[in-house]
Amino acid sequence: MRHGPRAALVLGLLHIYLAQANFAPHFFDNGVGSTNGNMALFSLPEDTPVGSHVYTLNGTDPEGDPISYHISFDPSTRSVFSVDPNFGNITLVEELDREKEDEIEAIISISDGLNLVAEKVVILVTDANDEAPRFIQEPYVVLVPENTPAGSSIFKVHAEDKDTGSGGSVTYFLQNLHSSKFTMDRHSGVLRLQAGATLDYEKSRAHFITVVAKDGGGRLRGADVVFSATATVTINVEDVQDTAPIFVGTPYYGYVYEDTLPGSEVLTVVAIDGDRGKPNHILYRFLNESDGVFEINETSGAISVLHSPAQLRREVYELHVQVTEVNSPGSPGAQAIVPVTIRIVDLNNHPPTFYGESGPQNKFELSIYEHPPQGEILRGLKITVNDSDQGANAKFNLRLVGPGGIFRVVPQTVLNEAQVTIIVENSAAIDFEKSKLLTFKLLAIEVNTPEKFSSTADIVIQLLDTNDNVPKFTSHYYIARIPENAPGGSNVVAVTAVDPDTGPWGKVQYSIYGTGSELFLIHPSTGLIYTQPWASLDAEGTSRYNFYVKAEDMDGRYSLAEVFVTLLDVNDHYPQFVQSIQEKTMVLGTPVKIEATDQDAEEPNNLVDYSITRAEPVNVFDIDAHTGEIWLKNSIRSLEALHNITPSGDYSWSLQVQAKDRGSPSFSTTALLKIDITDTETLSRGSMAAFLIQTKDNPMKAVGVLAGVMAIVVAITVLISTATFWRNKKSNKILPVKRVLRRRPSPAPRTVRIEWLKFKRAKAASKFILKEDPPNENCNNSRAGVTVPPRAPALPPPPKIAQRTVPTVSGSLTPQPPQPLPKPKPLGGAIQSSLVSELKQKFEKKSLDNKAYF
Repeated sequence: MRHGPRAALVLGLLHIYLAQANFAPHFFDNGVGSTNGNMALFSLPEDTPVGSHVYTLNGTDPEGDPISYHISFDPSTRSVFSVDPNFGNITLVEELDREKEDEIEAIISISDGLNLVAEKVVILVTDANDEAPRFIQEPYVVLVPENTPAGSSIFKVHAEDKDTGSGGSVTYFLQNLHSSKFTMDRHSGVLRLQAGATLDYEKSRAHFITVVAKDGGGRLRGADVVFSATATVTINVEDVQDTAPIFVGTPYYGYVYEDTLPGSEVLTVVAIDGDRGKPNHILYRFLNESDGVFEINETSGAISVLHSPAQLRREVYELHVQVTEVNSPGSPGAQAIVPVTIRIVDLNNHPPTFYGESGPQNKFELSIYEHPPQGEILRGLKITVNDSDQGANAKFNLRLVGPGGIFRVVPQTVLNEAQVTIIVENSAAIDFEKSKLLTFKLLAIEVNTPEKFSSTADIVIQLLDTNDNVPKFTSHYYIARIPENAPGGSNVVAVTAVDPDTGPWGKVQYSIYGTGSELFLIHPSTGLIYTQPWASLDAEGTSRYNFYVKAEDMDGRYSLAEVFVTLLDVNDHYPQFVQSIQEKTMVLGTPVKIEATDQDAEEPNNLVDYSITRAEPVNVFDIDAHTGEIWLKNSIRSLEALHNITPSGDYSWSLQVQAKDRGSPSFSTTALLKIDITDTETLSRGSMAAFLIQTKDNPMKAVGVLAGVMAIVVAITVLISTATFWRNKKSNKILPVKRVLRRRPSPAPRTVRIEWLKFKRAKAASKFILKEDPPNENCNNSRAGVTVPPRAPALPPPPKIAQRTVPTVSGSLTPQPPQPLPKPKPLGGAIQSSLVSELKQKFEKKSLDNKAYF
């Protein structure tokens, strides 16, 4: 607290007064750095917390009176401290801020109740690092030309820190150093363009840099702290004339439609100065010639067409536009070139149209012969198709609408115009006989247009006939039947062949050929087959005729059919016996058979019935009417019974047998049969004799049986010889050493000759005699005896009989008395033994020859 002069005088007087009465108290002066006393040269950090005990006032009174302490401040300042009057403890009650108030003036006083001593003290506030750097003169905005050299100084920043010492020192740096084109001086704060870096207005018109200012750090409230601050530097790049013009809206494509009027604007080329900060004026012109079709406005860049699109000969125009900057003095500056493509667009307003030789045509006619060669071009058709549009609008497909697979149209896809060609695809389908007129529609339809315009033309093809068909019979074969007694010139069958060709090609001529056709004729026009006038048919000679009939047209094209003619049999032949007089030997209980044949070809004309017309005596024999078998009646069972029937006692009988056919009219003939009768007892005298008697009527049967026996013997011999050969051959392969074989003596061959005994008429059983010839001494060992086949007895010649008369017999046959026959020896044993011996000798000789080297 400050006192005026008057107060000081009063205090002085009072002091004198008190001094006379009592001594005043006083403070102790403990010097610098003491925390008690009179606060002489006392300092306090500004970061001292409020409420802290910062000092203790300390004094004494000479009389020892109690003292009290007081502290006061100027009314215009803050009361920063408070004091305990009894103990003198000073407490901080307000925050300190050195940057605002670096010293505090206060009046401290001590009193003993009578005397008051006051002193003015100055308390120093010491610095703490409690202030951050602060940039001066923000914001920072700098204009830098884009052609500023690298390394040049651009700007200087400044930051202040109110702290003292290291806390008040400031250093600078860039926050994002690696991505910046700039650098900062650490101490001075000068901003520079980095070495090698350039500015480009066209790429980046402004750059924003963050600068950091940082103090040196210091103590605050007992800790080391560092404060920093940031500021943004805006660097605006100033444009200079260093960039060529730039085109806007590239690429440039323009379209001129066919209905566009001359002088119409097609498109506009737009270019701007690349230096946009200070742009120059732009001029436009064509770099190449546009053939006088287009023009460009010099200042605006607008391109216009000068002619009607219908007069333009090209579909696409490639132009080049050059732009030039005009500097302020008027001199030309930077230039640039851009291509411009202008396409003439056709409107789809024309359908495809067909043209003939005389102009547009929608119907084409042609006459061709049927079955032209496959792949042949129909040259009589001259068709052109055209679409007046351009580009895709003039593209269309061609196809034939009608019977499929007959013709093919070429080309199938057309652009603008083409010559139409029709080619034969299926020659067989172009047939005059099937269709005399072929009608098609030639269709042209656009491909890639939304309108799908189309047009058609009628193709009418008149077919001309050719001889392409072969006459064909109505049947592959014809069957006819005529009686064998039909007179010459009789109709047999009518054949028919059809040729679908027209005119003379459709006329058919008939002829016949082949084996058997000599007896027949055919009408060349009607196809009627009839017999030759002189022909005499005989079903018994040839009952069937098979030949071919030929149908031929005028060019020699023909077809064949087969004709089968069957002759119907007529009963015109008599039954015929082999011989009119026959001899048979009958054994009791065994029938004999007589047989007649009828040469007629068919039943019933050739069926024969047998009957006995005459027999002496009667009622001895019965005959089967169908087979001709004759046997004794059942009442006759022995020769004695026969002997009782005839007084002569003869066992030979004569019968007259009739053979009658079943035809209408019926024919018959007779034969005389002589029968010798014997019994089984007579036959038991020799098996060979019995066999010969049984085969008397059929000697070939005996020959066949004998040949069969000999074949069996030879087969057995061959099997035995083959087995022996393979056994010897196998033994030759496995014998390891030489050995000498002694040849065995061969047994003498045996030959047997059998001779048939001659038939004697005395007795039926004695008609055959069996004899064995002596061995043939002259035969070699390689051949067996030759067996003479039996020979049947010759029959007597037939008597001369008048035609169609029945022969008669007036006498009878008398058999000779039977004689015993020698028992025949078996034939197989001697023959087989001889053959086996001979073959065995041959195999042994061959085995010795093969082993001669042992």
